[in-house]
This record gives sequence, structure tokens and C-alpha cells, in this order.
Amino acid sequence: MAKTQDFNGILKDVMGAFPVDTAAMEDAFKTTATLNEKLSSVALKAAEQSAEISNKWAKDIINKLGDMSKAKAEPADYAKALTDFASSSSEVAAENMAAFAEVAKKVQMETVELMMAAGKNISEDAAATIKKATKEVSSAAKRSAAK
Repeated sequence: MAKTQDFNGILKDVMGAFPVDTAAMEDAFKTTATLNEKLSSVALKAAEQSAEISNKWAKDIINKLGDMSKAKAEPADYAKALTDFASSSSEVAAENMAAFAEVAKKVQMETVELMMAAGKNISEDAAATIKKATKEVSSAAKRSAAK
């Protein structure tokens, strides 16, 4: 009966032959976590502002419906109330859509700023890591050449 080979020792030897600098990975994780936190903050702030706009819009419509639903003395007054309601509703809709557009524009600008800052940080981290690795390889080459 054949025994299965234990690959744990072999895997440890292979992994030991290729040392990995975990500090670079930790820095990348921290950078990513910080970016995600900032992006989440932007998204949550935008959601809050959008909810406020929607809530205000709904309250305005309900108030205007209350005014429109009041009993009128003349039949023509009902038509006038409906016309006024439609006119003011379209004005309020335009205002609220503009408010939503401002929120979206602000989110877009903040996101671009965050992504540009993150790209700069990642480039700096990568350059530092490459510089460190180059220095280590050079010193290892010098040591092996001296032997």
C-alpha cells in the first residue's frame, strides 16, 4: 500500500525560499480600508441628503393636497385649485431635481478627489516598496559576490 507524501514540509521549504514582505501588504490593506471608509462616508452623506430632499418634497406635496382637497364655494374654484396644485408641483419637482443633481455633483467631485489622493498614496507606497526591494536585492547580490 502506498503512503501519501506529506507536502507540509515541502510547502514550508518553498515558501521559505520566497520571503514575502508582509508590511507592504499591510500598508496596502490599510490604504484600501481608509479609502473605503472615506467613500462610505461620502455615500452615506449623499443618502442622508437625498432622504432629506425626498422627505421635504413629500411634505410639500401632502400640504398642497390638503389645500386642494378643501371644500370650495364655486365649481370653478376646484379647477383653479387643481391648476394651482399642478403648477406648484411642477415647480417643486424642478427645484427638488436640481437639489438631487447638486448632491450627485458633490458626490462625484468628492469621489474623484478621494480616488486621486488614493492613487497618489498607492504610487508613493509602490515606489517605496520597489526602492526597498531594490536595495535588499543589491545588498544580497553584493554579499553573494563577496563570497
